[in-house]
Amino acid sequence: MALFLSEADVKQVLSMEMALDGVESAHRELSLGQAIDTPRARSRLPQTALHILQGALPAQGVIGYKAYTSNRSGNRFLVHLFDAVTGVLRAVMEADYLGMIRTGAASGLAAKILARPESQVAGVFGSGWQAEGHVRAICTALPLKLVKVWGRDRDKLQAFCLRLTEQTGVAVVPAASAEAVVRGSDLLGTVTTATRPLFEAEWLEPGCHINAAGSNALIRQEVSEAALKRCDLVCVDSVPVALAEAGDLFPLLEKGRLHTRQLIELGEVLVGRQAGRTSAQQISIFESQGMAIQDLAVALRVLAAAERAGLGAELPL
Repeated sequence: MALFLSEADVKQVLSMEMALDGVESAHRELSLGQAIDTPRARSRLPQTALHILQGALPAQGVIGYKAYTSNRSGNRFLVHLFDAVTGVLRAVMEADYLGMIRTGAASGLAAKILARPESQVAGVFGSGWQAEGHVRAICTALPLKLVKVWGRDRDKLQAFCLRLTEQTGVAVVPAASAEAVVRGSDLLGTVTTATRPLFEAEWLEPGCHINAAGSNALIRQEVSEAALKRCDLVCVDSVPVALAEAGDLFPLLEKGRLHTRQLIELGEVLVGRQAGRTSAQQISIFESQGMAIQDLAVALRVLAAAERAGLGAELPL
């Protein structure tokens, strides 16, 4: 029978290391032609929107999708896993926590392969739910000693920093200003719902790597055109997904100042088809939109861990 895993079940077994492994496997297999990913589709009503991402990792034996609704009352996430050979349902799991960790893991993976390996100082815009996964991932991926965070709500920001310091063992501190987040940072992360750029291009340090994780619609923009022009390497999780959703890139693409051929997929760097960073002075950026195969790879590992731990409830299907 198929297994149902609740948020509590997922939280009990899912680690950042597990998520990093899953996300890396998904990108590697996509670039080797061993995976299928279908960009997000949306159905919108005045009050509620339904979002569906689907894909397949046949080498890992799974095909499936993540569906979630967004509404003023909140968001609700479910991942469905099916056996790739038989088509039999293997699991349904609640995926709010899973999605937060998976989104962070994509940034962690990008930092691991694109940032300078000796990077010690990071700056992060955002102190919400998704920013938590982002900070946990970059602290797992790199030998960071300091993470500076900027958020609008100072009380919330202080609590966020205290919690993440305890979780990661890295000093996570409130930044005095947006400029202070960027200046002196080897690694920069943007995890917000901003509609205007968060920082000035001239604040970027040579050799900085940027993880841009919040701009997934036309109306959202975290990184300015000027900042993107300073980037020697523009990396995306998937070119089709980026062309559909990367709000940061749309202005330059529409003006012909950035071309599709300049976009490098993360998996292409992983498998050695693209060089990635070639000097310590280059500024690089990873535009993260999210992919079904990332969710599937992480969910598959959660399922295996849950089965070993005897977690979940059988579904009569």
